[in-house]
Amino acid sequence: MGCYCENQMLRILKKIRLYLIKKLVPHLDDRRNYHREFASSTSFHGVHNIVQTQSKTRKVLWLFVVISCFAIVIWQICSRFIYYFTWPTTTTVVVQYVENVQFPAVTFCNLNRFQAHAVSNLKIIFFIWNIVSGVLHNFSMENKYSRELNDFLLGNQNFSIKEFTKKNGFYLNSSTLLECNFFGKPCYPQDFEHVFTEYGNCFTFNHNDLAARTVSLSGRGLHLLFDVQQEQFTDEPSLGYTDAGITFDIHSPRKLPHFDGLGLLTPVGMHAQVAIRQLKSVIQEYPWGECKPDKKLRYHRIYSTNGCLQECKARYIQDWCGCLPFILPGNGTECDLLKYYNCVYPAVYDIEMKGLCTVGTHNSTCPAPCEETDYPTTVTYSSFGGENVIKYYSAKLKKTPEYIRQNLVSIDIKYRDLSYKITKQQKALTVSELLADVGGQLGLFCGASMITIIELLEYIFTNFCWMCVFLLLKAPEMPQWNNPSHNQATHKEKKKRIQEC
Repeated sequence: MGCYCENQMLRILKKIRLYLIKKLVPHLDDRRNYHREFASSTSFHGVHNIVQTQSKTRKVLWLFVVISCFAIVIWQICSRFIYYFTWPTTTTVVVQYVENVQFPAVTFCNLNRFQAHAVSNLKIIFFIWNIVSGVLHNFSMENKYSRELNDFLLGNQNFSIKEFTKKNGFYLNSSTLLECNFFGKPCYPQDFEHVFTEYGNCFTFNHNDLAARTVSLSGRGLHLLFDVQQEQFTDEPSLGYTDAGITFDIHSPRKLPHFDGLGLLTPVGMHAQVAIRQLKSVIQEYPWGECKPDKKLRYHRIYSTNGCLQECKARYIQDWCGCLPFILPGNGTECDLLKYYNCVYPAVYDIEMKGLCTVGTHNSTCPAPCEETDYPTTVTYSSFGGENVIKYYSAKLKKTPEYIRQNLVSIDIKYRDLSYKITKQQKALTVSELLADVGGQLGLFCGASMITIIELLEYIFTNFCWMCVFLLLKAPEMPQWNNPSHNQATHKEKKKRIQEC
């Protein structure tokens, strides 16, 4: 039975071989004609000159030309692909003039954060607030306060620094905001929104305003006159707070203020003229740029690195301490003072040291935003008021001229011109431009096109199929050169089995 099956198999293989020889394998003359016909008719320029010419010198010359052009094409195409995979970019700057431009949000803070009567016998409050605001900016805790802080925490376990600051920090009313007008129209303290920053109570004009305020003339904008009331508000010089005046940050209405040493400052007795411009930046996604378009924030309307950093810190602190600092965004149980001292501050220090919340590159926790609006400023200062102005406000406020010089701060914020600048990062080489470059090189040096490439692929595929058929036909006849004794043994076994059959 085994011999019969083997014979049947051999007959089938023989039939297959005969079919391949008759149907798929062309004769030698046919193959030569196919190669000659391809060389004569291909749209790859120069090849037909090699095949059709009778002069050997001309054959060699055209062979050299074709090979040289082909080598140049390969070199150019490789260089373009190498350049493309370096992800190059270009930056364009466009200045667009408009009839109306949106006014930014401006957040104001008093450099003296607390009311003097509330902290006269409670100096530790300054240190406690620095611990709380340490989640927003770096702060070094000094050991000399640790004993005093422990004594205070033991006697005031239900003390809320949030409520204390809101009640006894800087406030905005008609006595601290003496003048306010926007584009010639009066504004009032209720037009400002309260927000906590590292400076305690701060107040934002035009923050997240649904009816966005716009400006239609340059040289006019927001005018403010503050009374910082140095006798009423104070701070702790030993912690580095030695100035008196107003600090402010100009930012997008949909973003939170970001001070951390970046705010502008106007000292008392000075008039600040602030000229602003709107700058829009567009950054490409990775790998061309460092932004991630799919990066979203949970508690902010638009993405920003500062908002992302705050949410990142909030997540880690909530996981480690089981509570959330009120100065950070999120929904969670508010941390008490013991948690701030024993857990929050060490957690923030750990986040900084281990780099758990990083900013900048695409693989950081908070990559660069794909679109961002900034407001570059130019600030000029002058002394507030001449003699007549000092007398006018002295009579109006019923204060001495010395009080006017030591407490009043005037700030004017306006657009330099009605325009905005767009800085846009663009791909230096797109896919379509890369294909155009490759096609241009092929056409210039070889006269080739996409049709030529298809012709070459067809030619290569046809020859490959013939080669596979040849190998299949030759495989049964190939001797095993590596082991002659085994070949002889196999031949003898075959002969013996045939005789037995």
